[in-house]
Amino acid sequence: MPQHPSGDSQVTARTRTQQGTRLETADGTEVICAEVPDTLGEVRAVAPLRHGLGNAATGGIWRVLGTAASAVLKVARLPAYPDPAKAFPTGDEPTHWNYWRRESLAYQTDLAATAYASAGIAVPALLTAGPRADGGVELWLADVSGTAGFDWPVPRLARFAYELGAAQARWVGRVPGTPWLSRRWLAQYLAEGPPRRVSVQAADWDHPTVAAWPAWVRRELQRLWASPQQVLGAAQAGERTLCHLDVWPANLIDDAGTSVLFDWSFVGEGAVGEDAANLILDSCSDGLMDASLLPEIAASVTDGYLRGLRDAGWPGSADSARAAIAACGAAKYSWFGPWWVSRAVRDDLGPSSYGQDHSAASGLNRVAGLVTLIAEWARVTAESLCVIADRRVAGQLP
Repeated sequence: MPQHPSGDSQVTARTRTQQGTRLETADGTEVICAEVPDTLGEVRAVAPLRHGLGNAATGGIWRVLGTAASAVLKVARLPAYPDPAKAFPTGDEPTHWNYWRRESLAYQTDLAATAYASAGIAVPALLTAGPRADGGVELWLADVSGTAGFDWPVPRLARFAYELGAAQARWVGRVPGTPWLSRRWLAQYLAEGPPRRVSVQAADWDHPTVAAWPAWVRRELQRLWASPQQVLGAAQAGERTLCHLDVWPANLIDDAGTSVLFDWSFVGEGAVGEDAANLILDSCSDGLMDASLLPEIAASVTDGYLRGLRDAGWPGSADSARAAIAACGAAKYSWFGPWWVSRAVRDDLGPSSYGQDHSAASGLNRVAGLVTLIAEWARVTAESLCVIADRRVAGQLP
């Protein structure tokens, strides 16, 4: 959950309506909530927090400043109807990859608070949660101050990766049977999420603008996009653990040395290495962290995660964990290169929640290191699968 307000909005009114408590900001924006927690005192200001706008389950996120305390209000809305404008559709099925009630349940059952606590990873305290008049759910979470994840130096990211590895080692092979945890999240995401909005033609890969990427990178990305199931299969074959499934700097804050992890909307069963892969790539994918740091981030996060796994007693090999990171990263981001190719060819940035690029061509240049890493991970995974297949043919594997 991002912690930077997009602007100051002074509250001019607070009234009760049939829908709940109405907070009116100075610019006329109306925020409806079921009830403001008493611990805040009198409300003085409301500020919208920057967040990804593509999730159909999210009805808004605001910081609410009171005379006694401040809090973050996050609204989850019903999946009333499909919204093609949203990259992340939501659903009513509890195992759906973007089940609209999952985060509120994670907080209300204390799963979020206890999942990674053994490794020192905290979550914001839950103040209250409850239904809204419109049928949705609202979460009131304690406001956490500190250094936002995008301002962390690389060694701080590596320290968090260590904590994450130590936490997830303890869940290997024992993911809870809780019915609302996500299952087969990555396969569902690839089937229903951003990839469904990508439109790229074969000739686009040779467009002069796209030729700024090395030829081998374009070939690997094209091959990955044409046949992602092989890499996805490798990702799903890895050991299973309890994953957050949206680990990136926007969901991290350093609170006096403690790692605080937000946004538990996707939490569920996933692969060892899946969250580490996402942290590496998503640190730079939206232009909110310097892309030149990617090689250092990839090395430091991988090493930190592996040390965390090992120190917490995970018996697997470093090679298998590195292979899992590669497979998970290549699978989840199999659409990323084609998305940028299609935008660059048409010089159309498309919708953006963060607006860091001034043109599709400049964006394509910015992500060159990212797509190169994705291509390398895809190539490594494909080569590993070929070796396994050859050994099976030779009778060396069952």
